Amino acid sequence: MGKVIEQSKIEELVHQIKRQKKTIVATNGCFDILHVGHVRYLKKSKEFGDILIVGLNSDSSVKMLKGENRPINNENDRAEVLCALNSVDYVVLFDETSPKDLLDKIKPNIYTKGSDYTLNTLPEADVILKNNGWVEFIDFVEGKSTTKIIDKMK
Repeated sequence: MGKVIEQSKIEELVHQIKRQKKTIVATNGCFDILHVGHVRYLKKSKEFGDILIVGLNSDSSVKMLKGENRPINNENDRAEVLCALNSVDYVVLFDETSPKDLLDKIKPNIYTKGSDYTLNTLPEADVILKNNGWVEFIDFVEGKSTTKIIDKMK
């Protein structure tokens, strides 16, 4: 089994991991133009457990969230780049604008998200909490974002 997992196989994978008594951390995002902020965020996420599963917005999902000119890099390229990072154990694509359904399948012990959210503003919080997980908020690296990179290129 490679690092990119089909959604139809994620529950089986999670079951195997949990049988080994390993802690699952999950996060998600577009990760369009990978930058140092992403790398540090994923590295910090991995520190919370044994296995890091990254939910990756598909191309159609990114378009719905960011507009017709995004993503810059297609979903297969973004997945491959994520898989090359030591901190990332698995990547699973999802088509929706929210990873709620995917997270309900993964049922992570810990879910990480950027500190621009709180438990009250995080749309996925209810899914994580109902499955007995908890949320860790990670600070951003100041001045680092895909949008800023795109703006600078213009």
